Amino acid sequence: MREYPLPSRSTALRRASGRSQTLAALRNPRLLRVEVFAGLVTALALIPETISFSLVAGVSPAVGLFTSFIFAMTIAIVGGRRAMVSAAAGSVALVAAPMVRDHGVDYLVATVLLAGVLQVLLAAVGVAKLMRFIPHSVMTGFVNALAILIFSAQVPHLIGVPWLVYPMTAAGLVVMIVLPRITTVIPAPLIATAILTVIAVVGAVAIPRVGDEGPVDELPAFGLPDVPMELETLRIIAPYALAIAMVGLLESLITAKIVDELTDTSSDHRREGWGQGVANFTTGLFGGMGGCAMIGQTMMNVKTCGARTRISTFVAGASLLCMMAFFAPVLAAIPMAALVAVMVMVSVATMDWHSIAPKTLRRMPIGETITMLGTVGVTVATHNLAFGVLAGVLCAMVILVRRMAGGAQVESSDTAPAVSEPGEVDTPGHRTYRIRGHLFFAASNTLEDRFDFATDPPQVTIDFSSSHLWDATTVATLDAIRARYEALGKTVTFVGLNEPSAALHARLSGGFRGPGD
Repeated sequence: MREYPLPSRSTALRRASGRSQTLAALRNPRLLRVEVFAGLVTALALIPETISFSLVAGVSPAVGLFTSFIFAMTIAIVGGRRAMVSAAAGSVALVAAPMVRDHGVDYLVATVLLAGVLQVLLAAVGVAKLMRFIPHSVMTGFVNALAILIFSAQVPHLIGVPWLVYPMTAAGLVVMIVLPRITTVIPAPLIATAILTVIAVVGAVAIPRVGDEGPVDELPAFGLPDVPMELETLRIIAPYALAIAMVGLLESLITAKIVDELTDTSSDHRREGWGQGVANFTTGLFGGMGGCAMIGQTMMNVKTCGARTRISTFVAGASLLCMMAFFAPVLAAIPMAALVAVMVMVSVATMDWHSIAPKTLRRMPIGETITMLGTVGVTVATHNLAFGVLAGVLCAMVILVRRMAGGAQVESSDTAPAVSEPGEVDTPGHRTYRIRGHLFFAASNTLEDRFDFATDPPQVTIDFSSSHLWDATTVATLDAIRARYEALGKTVTFVGLNEPSAALHARLSGGFRGPGD
């Protein structure tokens, strides 16, 4: 799908603060048009996924729809990432489904309220800092997996349906591919949806509509869930609330980081974290199912439609509210074929095609490719983006440890040590070992095998000038090396330790017991 760039003032808009960006857009009709149209298109893009996620969670489609507009309007005000779209999300729905099945909707609402509180607390203690431990290959896999999930979610709407669904869907795709080459004044997805809706209504075409998925005109009511206020209730909802809080924060912060890179701007991840908590708590007060950032709709809002401010997110929520409150019959009349076409184009725009190009795969280190594919595989298999990210991070950690474990090198020579202690002189029968690289558990467990204890001369020096000691395993290994030399009546000296390594060695050395002790 062709992207809709911002007008020529986008550079100045990008460099302005969040509040200044919003004010600049409000004062500039061209920028405001971009934001408003982006919000309208995003609202339409929210409908099919929100309805699908509602069914996954076991609640009415109306619950997912009003959760989405409350969440989007709230996060537009309190969130830390401008133009990011948050609403009822699939990852949260997957966690919520067992709760609804076993205990009912009221317990789900109580869970969402508690999850909101937990997200505020987690953001306050700095959980957003964990984002720096997510490699680029995992984020790429996250994006590609999401594109696959978005596309696969449309397949059920194309199976076992009237044959007219296929030409209608194809027509929507053609409009969204061709129209941007003619004009970008109005986003193509909006035009395609309008055209197909008019054709379906005027021609009385018998194809599935949004209204067929469930009622869309039920508005929320303020109130607390009808659950017992006792410890047993807390015991039931606490594990689910923690899962929703962690999954929501993880997906939201990853999405925020992706938008940071797309727009060359920064976001306040701490504020986004507690903003997600506030939004979840607010939706819970109205009986909502909870949510988090939605990368597919965010990519459409930012990458496809060119939005850059909070206005687009707020307009998306407000538009969804207006559709439910005043245009429910029109919303119900939209053919699912139109929304399927929109979401197919969203999946195409979301996929990082460069990352899977043969040229890129040949140039990329095999470990990076394995991490990316592992993230995609786990995410698609479980339909849970959080599981995929965790698997990807674990894979990256294992590969990094494996690389570092083989990076420690030991060289020996029968000369004086490269770093001599004061007053030290060269003596015959003296061997020096020079160790290079990082020494930690994976590398240190085989370090002892690198020394010739039986044939080494009486004086041995081990030079650590080009290495670093990281953990207790390494110190225990060095103690074992010293003990083996001393058992043979030989003297070993450690030199060249940097300050942190020397401090670690001094604190832990002698505190380990051997197998026969």
